[in-house]
Amino acid sequence: MTKKQNNKNHFINISKIQNILPHRYPFLLVDRVLRLEEGKSILTIKNVTYNEPFFNGHFPENKIMPGVLIIEAMAQSGGILVYHSVPDPKDWFMMLSKITNAKFRKPVIPGDQIRFYVDIVRMRKKFCEIKGKAVVDGDIVAESEVIASLLHREEMNGRE
Repeated sequence: MTKKQNNKNHFINISKIQNILPHRYPFLLVDRVLRLEEGKSILTIKNVTYNEPFFNGHFPENKIMPGVLIIEAMAQSGGILVYHSVPDPKDWFMMLSKITNAKFRKPVIPGDQIRFYVDIVRMRKKFCEIKGKAVVDGDIVAESEVIASLLHREEMNGRE
């Protein structure tokens, strides 16, 4: 197996994800990375459990995961991808700037496992555009395009 082929199957667990993303419970929405191709694409999963805190207030009689959190999980997946696609990743801070073409096709309920397929559409020094889809049991449940600003940590001094 060549080094490039090996690059496609990164299994990144939750401990390593916490070293990459600044999010913590209850806003860390990516459980594992199954596949990553630096500068190109990522496949992540989110296991949706009955114990998720948002189910207490979002349609409590008919538990449905909020669509905005599905998009946030997609953006977090993109953040992991970008982290592995820029030089000196710890020097950069990524902030969500724009969401376009968001579509919600089917509800996500407790017991579902969402697979996020995210691709880099365009990457520049100060921003990144990603496109993603969320899939449960082979069905697309949501999709969106997201633009994130990339800020150098030095630019963030005094703003954090």
